[in-house]
Amino acid sequence: MADRADPAATAGEVVPWWQRGVLYQVYPRSFADSNGDGVGDLPGIVDHLDHLQWLGVDGIWLGPVTVSPNVDWGYDVADYLAVDPELGTLDDLDRLIAEAGRRGIRVLMDLVPNHTSDQHPWFVDSRTSRTSIHRNWYVWADPAPDGSPPNNWVSSFGGRAWTLDEATGQYYLHNHLREQPDLNWWEPAVGEAFDRILAYWLERGVAGFRIDVCNMIIKDAELRDNPPALDSDPLDVRIFGQRPEFTSDRPEVHGVLRRWRSLADRYPGRLLLGETPVPTMDSLARYYGDGTDELHLAFNFPFLTAPFEAEALRDIVEASERALPAGAWPVWTGSNHDLGRLATRWARGDRAKARAALVMLLCLRGTPVLYQGDELGLVDTEVPHGAMRDPLGIAYYPHWAGRDGCRTPMPWRDGPGGGFTGADVPPWLPVGDTGSYNLGDQRDDADSTVNMVRELIDLRRRQPALHGGSYRSLAAPPDAWAWCRGESLTVLVNLSDDGAAMNDVEGTVLFGTERRRGESVDGGLRVGRWEAVVVDTGTEAGPVR
Repeated sequence: MADRADPAATAGEVVPWWQRGVLYQVYPRSFADSNGDGVGDLPGIVDHLDHLQWLGVDGIWLGPVTVSPNVDWGYDVADYLAVDPELGTLDDLDRLIAEAGRRGIRVLMDLVPNHTSDQHPWFVDSRTSRTSIHRNWYVWADPAPDGSPPNNWVSSFGGRAWTLDEATGQYYLHNHLREQPDLNWWEPAVGEAFDRILAYWLERGVAGFRIDVCNMIIKDAELRDNPPALDSDPLDVRIFGQRPEFTSDRPEVHGVLRRWRSLADRYPGRLLLGETPVPTMDSLARYYGDGTDELHLAFNFPFLTAPFEAEALRDIVEASERALPAGAWPVWTGSNHDLGRLATRWARGDRAKARAALVMLLCLRGTPVLYQGDELGLVDTEVPHGAMRDPLGIAYYPHWAGRDGCRTPMPWRDGPGGGFTGADVPPWLPVGDTGSYNLGDQRDDADSTVNMVRELIDLRRRQPALHGGSYRSLAAPPDAWAWCRGESLTVLVNLSDDGAAMNDVEGTVLFGTERRRGESVDGGLRVGRWEAVVVDTGTEAGPVR
C-alpha cells in the first residue's frame, strides 16, 4: 500500500484541514442504495460524492461499515478489519477513499473500542472457559454472595449491565445491549490489538476516526457501586437513577487517548474526533489534554442537548471558550444518528428556525459537523412500530420511538423511494416526505436551504475570520445572540418570533437567511423572526456582552 496516493495527508499545512473545513456525517445504510436491495452501501456513497463536493464539505464521518450482526446496526463489531458484505467490500472502501480524495474530501471511520459484538471471535473464545486466551480481554466477575450481579451498574440502554454466563459461572459486563460485551482496557493485549487496528486503517488512507463513547472505555478496576444520582445532577449525567462515577469519565482513559494521538501523529493530517457525552466544560476540556496530546476534537454534548434558546447556547459557547486549553479547537453539531435532526429537535419543523440553526453552526469558532439531510432542513420521519429497526425503539415502544426517525433514507428526489433505492424495493427504513424535502427540487430553487448552506460554506472558506478567527460575544437584544469573528465580522442570530435590532453596527451584509447579501448597514441592524445575518463591519465590532 506504500505506492497508493494518500488523500488524507496534509504535509506542510500550517492550519489543519479539519479546522478550516466542514465535516459531514454519513449514515451508510441510509445514504444511497446502489444495488437495489433497500440498504445503503459504499458504492452508493461513491455515486453521490459529487453532491458532497458541490456542497463544499471537506471530510465525511462514515458510520460503522465493519462486519456486524447488526443487533445495534454496526455498533456491535464482529470484525474490525473487514467490511460488512451488506455494505460492500474492502475494495469498495478503498475506492471511496480514493474517489473522495480526488474531490478534496477526507474519510473518517467510526471506531468502537468500548465493546464488541458477542459474535466477535475474541468474545466467543473468552466465554469458552475461565482460562481461555481472551478471557481477560472482557470484564468478567464472580456473582455476589447471593448470586446476583457483582455490583449495581446499570446499562445505558436499560436494565442491569451484567449477564450471567451459565457455562463459566461468571457475569460479563455490557454497558449497552447484552450482545455488546465491554472490553477490558486494563488488559494490555486489548490496547495492543487496537494499535494494530488503527494503524491498519490509517495505512489504507483513512483520515482518522470518530471514536464511539470514548469516555466510557475504562471502568473502575475495583468494580465499585455507582452512587445514586442527586436532584442537583443534570439529567444528562444520570443513568437510570445513578451517577456513572465508576463506569464513565475515568481518569485512566486519557492514557489511552494520548497513546492513540501519538500513533495518529505519525500520519500527517489525521484526525481523532471523540464522542464525549460528559456534562461539564471542564470535563470536556480534559479530553483535549494539553491541547496537543489527546483528541483533536471532542463533541460538545451540553451544546447539542441544550434548548434552542439564545442565552442557553451562548452561555455554553462562552464556557467552552474559557475552559478549552490553548491550542484546542471546538466542534459543533446539532444533529446525529442517536439524538435526532436539528430541524425537528431544535426547529420543530419550522424552516426559518432550521436555517437560523445552520447559520449558528457554520459561523461559530470551531469545526461544524452536519448530519446527512441537515443541508435540506430534513426533519425526522415517523416510523411505525412494525417498521422499527432500533432495538431501543422496539424495547421502549410506545413510550419512546427510539432512533429510527433520524436514520431514515436520504431523499435525493421526489417520488417513491426518494431516489435512495428502486421504487419497487422497500427500503430498510421508510423514506420520509420527499415532496417537501429532496435534493433535486432544492438544487433548482435559489432560495432553498441547500443553496443557503452551500453559499455559507463557501463564504466560510473564503473568509479567514469565519474559519479561523476568534470568538467574542456582543451585546444583543433579548432572545438574540450576536458575536464577533476575528476583527471585522459580526454575526446576529435572532432566536425569537419577534424582530430584533442592534445599534451601532455599520458595514455590509455578506450573508443572510433572507437573501440580504450586499445590503448596507448604517448605524443599526434589524432582523426579522428567526433571521440570521453576517455583516462585514471592516473594524472590530460592537460592545462586548
